[in-house]
Amino acid sequence: MSLWRAAFPLFRSNSYCINCRYKYKQCYYSTQNNLFNRNSKSDSKLLQLFTFTRKYATGNNSIPKVTSEAAQLKSFKLKTSHIKRLLSLARPEKWRLTGAVALLLISSSVTMAIPFSLGKVLDIIYTSTTDLDSARDRLNNVCLILCGIFLIGGICNFGRVYLMSIAGQRMTQSLRRNVFSSIIRQEAGWFDSVSTGQLVNRLSADTQLVGSTLSSNISDGLRSLFMVSVGTGMMFYMSTELALVGLSVVPPLAGAAIIYGRFVRNITKQVQDSLADATQVAEEKISNIRTVKTFSKELKEEKSYNLKIKHVLELAYKESLAKGIFYGMTGLSGNVIIISVLYYGGILVSTQNISVGNLTSFLLYAAYIGVSIGGLSSFYSELNKGIGAAGRLWDIMDKVPQVPTYGGLIPSIPPRGEISFENINFSYPSRQTQPILQNFNLKLEPGKSLAIVGGSGSGKTTISLLLLRLYDPNFGSVKIDGTDIKELDPAWLRKHIGTVSQEPILFSTSIKENILYGLDDDETASDEQFLEAVRLAHVDEFVQALPQGYDTPAGERGIALSGGQRQRIAIARAIIKNPRVIILDEATSALDPHSEYLVREALKSVYQNRTVLTIAHRLSTIQTADHIAVLQDGSIVEHGTFKELVELENGAFKKLVRQAFQDL
Repeated sequence: MSLWRAAFPLFRSNSYCINCRYKYKQCYYSTQNNLFNRNSKSDSKLLQLFTFTRKYATGNNSIPKVTSEAAQLKSFKLKTSHIKRLLSLARPEKWRLTGAVALLLISSSVTMAIPFSLGKVLDIIYTSTTDLDSARDRLNNVCLILCGIFLIGGICNFGRVYLMSIAGQRMTQSLRRNVFSSIIRQEAGWFDSVSTGQLVNRLSADTQLVGSTLSSNISDGLRSLFMVSVGTGMMFYMSTELALVGLSVVPPLAGAAIIYGRFVRNITKQVQDSLADATQVAEEKISNIRTVKTFSKELKEEKSYNLKIKHVLELAYKESLAKGIFYGMTGLSGNVIIISVLYYGGILVSTQNISVGNLTSFLLYAAYIGVSIGGLSSFYSELNKGIGAAGRLWDIMDKVPQVPTYGGLIPSIPPRGEISFENINFSYPSRQTQPILQNFNLKLEPGKSLAIVGGSGSGKTTISLLLLRLYDPNFGSVKIDGTDIKELDPAWLRKHIGTVSQEPILFSTSIKENILYGLDDDETASDEQFLEAVRLAHVDEFVQALPQGYDTPAGERGIALSGGQRQRIAIARAIIKNPRVIILDEATSALDPHSEYLVREALKSVYQNRTVLTIAHRLSTIQTADHIAVLQDGSIVEHGTFKELVELENGAFKKLVRQAFQDL
């Protein structure tokens, strides 16, 4: 029954995606993965949908096995499907790209007309030695026509480059938007094993490389392919014998290009991964620069970063060596073609089997083909780089979040606030062998406050994360008003839960924007509501002394403010939501005694008619709670009021209190 209750929200609407609430035409999941389109008749898609629903209804959150990086590189091979998928990213820009390709064909045709025209000019000069006036007139006419053609070619070349550049930038922007959308929708557990530096590198370097592959590289590749095709045809038109001699070097060159392309594809993936590691080191150390300087670790971090970029340089050496060998071979092959054509062509001219003009045209076509073959080699190399980068992006874009962002039951009334944890077993996805909660059971009455106490690392904060459904338990269920939260819309659930963590993180925006961040996107707060929230949290006391007031930037991660100021802003952010459930993860830990007293008094009014879950260490916080639960080894060992637990001889709570406060 619970399976179908969880599945029912997926079929509520024909026009909106259940995973992100966007219309299907605007939704990344429905347009890219096409997994959630209820109008699809494909049995395989219905099976995927059923499996997706069952996973959340049964709590099966097993993490797929991750293969090693070396194994991924070894198994990655260029397939037609990879190329098709890469090209499918260009579909939204098809009209711009079609126009660019049309202009490319015109400009390339003009370019390929140059050797033929030059040959005709030379033939006019060499065959008109008796009638100079006639030769001059013919030469003037030919040159005038060529000037007009070249002008058209220049205009078309401008249009090609402009349209390709615009299309490339738009594709890069769209790709970054989709990748960021996929990243931001993943469950919290995914980020435990993926570094920020890697994700930033995917968003910046990989998307840029893929966008370049789909625009300028495709343009250059098509131009080279057109020039090789037309040049080859013209060479055979001029002289079949010379063409066979000149093109004899192409087959071995093509084989070398394939081998080189495979090597470049693999080395590019390694380079991108190494760059991601280096970016992660830099991002982590710079964002925690105060800690680095506090322990005087500047030189150590310099060495650490230098080791990372040294590895990148070593891989670049390998790539440069292969590139040098390959392009040296292609250059030598081009020169061999020219020498062969000159030698054999000279013999044909001496026997009058070919004119000087045709031989000149043939030589130019051979040179064009040599350059274009080099362009095709570069195109193939860059295409492999683009596919290697795209593969990393597809790994992110194809991943369906274990915990969806949206989708589920949306009750018509706010929750009463009755919360129950039933037979919970949980371990973090990145540490599955280390259980955090085992056979955990707890119930919070609506409108009451409950303080959870326990030793460090006992899982107190984990309880709040499960209630917010940032993680799903391995076994058991978390219920609110008797309904499993897996069946509820996560956005609706979190809308009615306010939280203040022990170390609140602020964004690098103004203080006011950080406070209003607690509201839904479609909600607004009146000036009275805002001022009431900052008054209750005592934010107004220190903001009045700031020159810019509430428009003062908080700095990256709130670094421009003190710990106590950040915590008061976080409290105001929770208050302005007007939630039915409040989670306080030692919310007053960074406040001085006076501020703590003021905030605690203010929170008393906030507690009214709300369920409050407090993760507590301070005696003052514990004493004000209606009930106290003692967490030990992942389970509740004691539960009761403060007075009841203190009176227990040799009780776990009394030991904790005695250790923290020697006066008991």
